[in-house]
Amino acid sequence: MRYAVLGTGVVGRTLGGKLVELGHEVTLGSRAKDNPAALEWARATGAGARAGTFEEAASPAEVVITAVGGRVTLAALEAAGAANLDGKIVVDVSNPIAFEDGQVQLDPVGSDSVGEQVQRAFPHARVVKTLNTVNCDVMVQPSLVPGEHQIFVCGEDADAKEQVTGMLGEFGWPAHRVLDLGGIVASRGVEMYLPVWLDLMRRFGTPHFNMEFRLGR
Repeated sequence: MRYAVLGTGVVGRTLGGKLVELGHEVTLGSRAKDNPAALEWARATGAGARAGTFEEAASPAEVVITAVGGRVTLAALEAAGAANLDGKIVVDVSNPIAFEDGQVQLDPVGSDSVGEQVQRAFPHARVVKTLNTVNCDVMVQPSLVPGEHQIFVCGEDADAKEQVTGMLGEFGWPAHRVLDLGGIVASRGVEMYLPVWLDLMRRFGTPHFNMEFRLGR
């Protein structure tokens, strides 16, 4: 598969590196063609890894992954170009977080979500929200956390969610541990989980944890 990973931070580099390791072709996209972090990542990752602008990454890709901050996700996708997203799966792993006056702030929150904003802005894209509830290491190596813990997907396109579930399977998430929450409106809940996640990380002293659900009688 040909993937575009938009974002050169640790999340983008981690996801891109794992996809290359699995044998896929990945272009790490950024605002500037000569982004030092993207160029170094491509050099260090080797065959199958490239660097380019958001547009250069998205154009040949079959799947586009947004790994930028939630508050700039729309801008990154706009730079990638709507025509380069039409009909394609867009995997949104972002969280709309900012730190203001020492406090965690989410925007949007409650009545909207980044996932919904992306689907509205790019109606011909097949948006799937996933992976935003775990640390990037756990995203690509769920065995870092013992047990049958779960990951979520949501989106309007059933086939897109099935294909993303397959990608998650390559990362090590078996299908029975991928919970489909329904339409893209479910992005609201999984995005609002982030402040709790941050509190738990401080409590545990590690980002390598996740939720495991067991049904009662």
